[in-house]
Amino acid sequence: MLSGNRLVESQITDLTAKKVKLFDKYIDKYKNHVVMRLVTCGNNFISGEHCFAYSKDIKREDAFFVLEKISQIVSKEEKLRGTISATLIKDFYINRLPKEKTLEENKFIEFTVEPDMRIDIPDNLQDVNDYIALFAKKYRNRAKHIFKDGASVIKKDLSVEEVKSYNKQIYSLYENVFNKAKFKLVKLAPDYFYEMKKGFADTFFVSGYFLENKLVAFDSGYYLSDDTLEAHCIGIDYEVNKEHELYQNILYHFIELAIRNKKKHLNLGRTASEIKSTVGAKAHELVCYIKPQNTISKVILNPFITFLQPTEWIPRNPFKEE
Repeated sequence: MLSGNRLVESQITDLTAKKVKLFDKYIDKYKNHVVMRLVTCGNNFISGEHCFAYSKDIKREDAFFVLEKISQIVSKEEKLRGTISATLIKDFYINRLPKEKTLEENKFIEFTVEPDMRIDIPDNLQDVNDYIALFAKKYRNRAKHIFKDGASVIKKDLSVEEVKSYNKQIYSLYENVFNKAKFKLVKLAPDYFYEMKKGFADTFFVSGYFLENKLVAFDSGYYLSDDTLEAHCIGIDYEVNKEHELYQNILYHFIELAIRNKKKHLNLGRTASEIKSTVGAKAHELVCYIKPQNTISKVILNPFITFLQPTEWIPRNPFKEE
């Protein structure tokens, strides 16, 4: 028999699981509807610390204090009052959080999300083959099979005109991936990739993957000035994904681009953490903060946060042991 405390804990666990299951069904049923209206401080399209920039002369604790005060002002703006469900501040790396709990002390709730997966590119590499040479035999062979399966797929860096020409197909492939997402914070506009390429031709890239002259996948990203390549959105034709290892080849293409452009870091973002770890990505833990603004958000906040909790996965290390 369970003791009194263990019985209560078991009942709470069962109740929480049922709430999360119901919320999961609710999200799925209303996947094309607005579930919560959020004011977001941060980048909705990229993982990592993009919620604010501040002078190096300001302490991080002071920056968090100012951030909380600004969030109050925004949430009380006349046009937003009564129309938003919650204020969301995303994302912070756990190892960079200040000791003072400024946000928590002002009714923000901290919760963990999927980690940011990042590769630190080793020095003195010429190409992706040099990178794979650092792998243990098992993972080198795995990479060779991935390349072999994708050998008939032609990769091409798309110009502004080509992105415009393939815009409809690119967006359709993007929607394939978007529709599989567990939680959809925001959806890109149909002409997003063309407008980004047109506006940032030198720093934003879109690569097309062609099979028998048909676009079957694409990847996109940013060449940032701080020695970083930021992987962005991808799109995949799932009918040919497994046979030609499109997703895995996309990961290696990001690595190839980072090496070719002399970048020291490659940010692969969250999701698919275990697969990304098989190509050398390491997890950098992230937390977010959310503050309910109305009765509805207070009711659904706990199952909402639980729904967003990271799924369990096994980190892999493809590199040779030293």
